Amino acid sequence: MTDEDAPAKPKRPQQVYTLVVEVGRKAGDGLPDKATGAGLIIYASGVDEAEAVRETVAILKEADLAPLDVAGHGTLDERLKAGDEVGEDERALMQRALDENSVIVAEMTPFFD
Repeated sequence: MTDEDAPAKPKRPQQVYTLVVEVGRKAGDGLPDKATGAGLIIYASGVDEAEAVRETVAILKEADLAPLDVAGHGTLDERLKAGDEVGEDERALMQRALDENSVIVAEMTPFFD
């Protein structure tokens, strides 16, 4: 049986996941001098949350950031069902992540002791 004979796997649609990522310090990370790390709100596309997390961590490492923890907050539908209010600006960034199959950093807040 060749690859051409194999039944096609159904393609799972991309979705956008809201992630909150904590990063530590790393040389060249671009954070303010006295910052101890930062919190990021990210919209990342993926066929599931695990893929979105993997892609996000890889991109953050490429950007010389040091991801320490990633918390998933679900898709837009999951967030709405949980009672979250999602504004138009946030929805536009989510749509951009979906359209571009990308990771969008919506907010970065440095942490200071």
